Amino acid sequence: MAVTDFFAGEIATELLKQLVQTTRKSCLSKERAQQLIRIIEDLQPIIHEIQYSGVELPGHRQTQLDHFKRTLVDGRELSMKVLGTNRWNLYKNLQLTRKMEKLDKKINYFIQGPMQAHTLADVHHMRVETGERLERIEGSTRRLEQSLSEMRIGGGGWVGEALKWREETEAESDAFGSGVLSFGPSVEVGRRKVREMIINSKDMGVIGICGIGGSGKTTLAKEVAKDDAIRSHFNDRVLFQIVSQSPNIDGLKAQIKSYIMGNEGVSPFDRVPQCNMQWRPEGIHNLGATGRRTLIVLDDVWSFSDLEPLVAISRTPGCVTLVVSRFKFPEVITDTYEVELLREQEAMTLFCHSAFGKKSIPPGGADKDLVKQVVNECKGLPLALKVIGASLRDQLPMFWVSARNRLARGEPISDSHGSKLLDRMAISVEHLKKKVKECFLDLGSFPEDTKIPLDVLINMWVEIHDIDEEEGFAIVVELSNKNLITLVKDVRAGEIYSSYFEVSVTQHDVLRDLALHLNNQEEVSKRKRLLMPRRENEFPKQWERNSGIPFDAQIVSVHTGKMDEMDWPRMEFPKAEVLILNFSSDSYFLPPFIENMPKLRALIVINHSTSNAVLRNFSVFSSLTKLRSLWLERVCVPHLSESTTPLNDMRKVFLVLCKINDSLDPSIVNLPQIFPRLSELTIDHCDDLLELPSSICLAQSLKSLSITNCHSLQSLPADLHNLSSLEILRMYACPNLRTLPPGICQLGCLKYLDISQCVNLMDLPKEIGNLEKLEKIDMRECAQIRGVPRSASLMKTLKTVICDEEVSWGWKDAVKPRDDVLVQVADKCFSLDWLDD
Repeated sequence: MAVTDFFAGEIATELLKQLVQTTRKSCLSKERAQQLIRIIEDLQPIIHEIQYSGVELPGHRQTQLDHFKRTLVDGRELSMKVLGTNRWNLYKNLQLTRKMEKLDKKINYFIQGPMQAHTLADVHHMRVETGERLERIEGSTRRLEQSLSEMRIGGGGWVGEALKWREETEAESDAFGSGVLSFGPSVEVGRRKVREMIINSKDMGVIGICGIGGSGKTTLAKEVAKDDAIRSHFNDRVLFQIVSQSPNIDGLKAQIKSYIMGNEGVSPFDRVPQCNMQWRPEGIHNLGATGRRTLIVLDDVWSFSDLEPLVAISRTPGCVTLVVSRFKFPEVITDTYEVELLREQEAMTLFCHSAFGKKSIPPGGADKDLVKQVVNECKGLPLALKVIGASLRDQLPMFWVSARNRLARGEPISDSHGSKLLDRMAISVEHLKKKVKECFLDLGSFPEDTKIPLDVLINMWVEIHDIDEEEGFAIVVELSNKNLITLVKDVRAGEIYSSYFEVSVTQHDVLRDLALHLNNQEEVSKRKRLLMPRRENEFPKQWERNSGIPFDAQIVSVHTGKMDEMDWPRMEFPKAEVLILNFSSDSYFLPPFIENMPKLRALIVINHSTSNAVLRNFSVFSSLTKLRSLWLERVCVPHLSESTTPLNDMRKVFLVLCKINDSLDPSIVNLPQIFPRLSELTIDHCDDLLELPSSICLAQSLKSLSITNCHSLQSLPADLHNLSSLEILRMYACPNLRTLPPGICQLGCLKYLDISQCVNLMDLPKEIGNLEKLEKIDMRECAQIRGVPRSASLMKTLKTVICDEEVSWGWKDAVKPRDDVLVQVADKCFSLDWLDD
């Protein structure tokens, strides 16, 4: 009995202990449940953020996170049950407590185990990706340094790539049909109808193509000019002339008359703009006889007063005239084709080509309904589709929605809604970076339908936007990629060391109107750019009315005819940094208000007449102490004397199509004294330059000297070796140059030598091997040079030789021990683009 009582007492004691322990666990489990809920609430958003951060996780890690997330959800439910149970329900509390302990172990295991492994894996991946990114950055930096180096001394790098991209894009466009135009049946109908109208027209007939700005009139005219049936009907005799709002009527009449009379020595079809202008012997005809069929295309005609004299001179037997304009001119045009806007599917194809580089909306790309809405709001206008499409390329959906909404607020595009068209086009520049947009607006400073030399543009941007040349190149490329400008090059442009002058920029007249429209939003005296949109016979009255107050303009662009001293009002431009003077006359008085431009840094003077103009009032230069860049085109270069105030900041001087006379004669002018810091001198198409003045050789700061297309140049000065800093020497297309002075071999810093198309140059200097830093020599079409000096093998830095096939073997022998020198045989090609300017 005693033993039984003893065991019963022990059992009761043990049960009591278990009951106390279970009760304690039940109480602790409630505290643990509350703590677990707080932990779960902290962990759940972290797990959610990891899963939906946009970073794709490996499958096994995603599975683990999904499992852990379900564990947390179950844990929260279990904790809520624990908190809701009665503490005296011992059996249920015991079960929940065990589940709580198991859950606690699971959470701790994942945090201490797999999660730590995930962290280590992330760190490892980050190290690997960081290393790869650093390698890419280093590679990009090396390529950037190379591009910057190339662009510093030529048109390579980004601009070369942009030109290549432009050519590839045009080739892709041709794959759709015939360029950007042929995106559907309605366009092909237009070409067929115009072709029939021309072929069926009467002798000396005048046919018209009419349509609103940006509707594709010029593109249609070019396609018609290239049409096989048209070329066959007119025996390849097609002359394409751009008239514009400010035409040189006398010059156009002279070119038309000369062409009709057969005085052109080139294939007529080669005169269609923006085609690859190459000499083609099969295109030469005996054009002396009149009466042969000829098509004269007059593009971008704005007024009947301009059209009438041009049509009159074209009315010769065998001639048909095609007039391209926004207006119909029923007085002279017998039959007109009105350009139709693109149909829905054609518009979608053109837009997708600009926005996505595809014929249609790519799978997984932009929202189809949103794209269709934007396309519909462009109302079938090709230019709007092309430019707005390019502006939305690679943009976020919010930009597409914004563009759709802005377009939807406009009215249908028609002739009576010109400002609405510009408002629509403004969307294409709305999201440009501020500096890029400012550079786009600067393009309104130049006359319409002109090729803007890249040199002029880059120099202007450098001076007024506080950027360097490399950033200027990048902006050119961005504007080109967005179809806001077009890059035009000759056959050599885009190569390393090629001149900026070999690359030009053109702009559709609607886009130029857009730049002018955006520039003219403020009061005339407050505008950042004070621009004359077209040539006027006198100074703008609106400017004169405000002449009593200083203007805020940073850029001033004037376009007039002949100007005398009394034609200029007294004006003040205390903030002006760029002055562009466009005119057409044989005499021009420089504006007296130049003296009131203390900050002027770039001066561009361009004469658009057929003869060189005499500049008067050149004494104003004495006040231009900040001037850094000077561009003179088709003028007689004024005489500079020793009394001329030194222009200490002048860095670049360009003389294009000028009469040099004796303005650089060393007996009259001391060039280094007047331009003590001159680094770049370009003389192009100056036909009276017989010999390079020795005064140039005194400019020891000179780094680039370009004497190009100077057909009368016969000799170079013997002391050329004094140009100790010279890196670039171009003597391109100087056919009367017979020898190079031996001193050229002493130019220790020379990196690039261009003597191409110097067809009478007899030989290379014997000691050319002394040019220890020379990297590239271009001697294509130097037919008289048959041998390579032995010393050429000593040029250790030489990388590229461009030459004719006959002399290429000599160069290959000279550099035979090396495999890092490219000897390139050049294609023979003659650029005649300058004849159209």
